[in-house]
Amino acid sequence: QVQLVESGGGLVQPGGSLRLSCAASGSIVSINSMGWYRQAPGKQRELVADITAGVSANYADSVKGRFTISRDNANKKVYLQMNSLKPEDTAVYYCKMGITPALLRSSDYWGQGTQVTVSS
Repeated sequence: QVQLVESGGGLVQPGGSLRLSCAASGSIVSINSMGWYRQAPGKQRELVADITAGVSANYADSVKGRFTISRDNANKKVYLQMNSLKPEDTAVYYCKMGITPALLRSSDYWGQGTQVTVSS
């Protein structure tokens, strides 16, 4: 069974940094896209950044120049380096991966979410 586990969230002051990690486990044949989404209270889940297998990255306008997504294909991990954090970045952050498991069709898998709170 495929699972995604996130880590690295927490409380940080405005202007601070955090690094989120997400690791996939299970019987995985291949991983295509990897990405990070976030959902603030009372708002819809939105794309923060994603990165293709060919390491082409895409960012939401609100995080460009502050956040960097990267991936480690050998270890089935995706990272989100978040710098210059703002209170409006406060949300639950979710990772998503497009995975082809063994003996199954490819599908999108989500992590359980990790809370990021930016506050003084």
